[in-house]
Amino acid sequence: MSQLQLRLERIYLKDTSFESPSTPAIFTQQWQPNFQLDLNTRTEGYGDDRVEVVLMATLKADLPELADGPKTAFIAEVQQAGLFALEGGDDASRRMALGIACPTMLFPYVRATMDDLVVRGGFPAVQLAPVNFEALFRQAEQRAKEQAGDSSDVTH
Repeated sequence: MSQLQLRLERIYLKDTSFESPSTPAIFTQQWQPNFQLDLNTRTEGYGDDRVEVVLMATLKADLPELADGPKTAFIAEVQQAGLFALEGGDDASRRMALGIACPTMLFPYVRATMDDLVVRGGFPAVQLAPVNFEALFRQAEQRAKEQAGDSSDVTH
């Protein structure tokens, strides 16, 4: 089998959303938020050798120590997509490219868009920390193997 060739054809913003449900009152509070970042990817094939990869990021900021309980400062969502051409390679190398290389290429765009949304919402800039997509991919593969092992132990 030939070596995998991965080519980025286009990067584009698929969707964004920004909510700040506690404004303007939240602006009178001391800014020491708890952040929660959720990342997911989705892929969809287009023809034999083109795949759309969407990196979805949701960043939620809560201010925990308010008199009437925690308040959500903002929820920002970004769906950054890329159209990739894949030629050659086996199934394992394709899965790795789609799960590691493609999200790694898309993440800087997610970081920039997320920062822009948050600043336009009136909040201090955020700099999302780098993400090790290889480690996330390996963890997901391990979980899938464990779940497959669990289901194969079931007798019918």
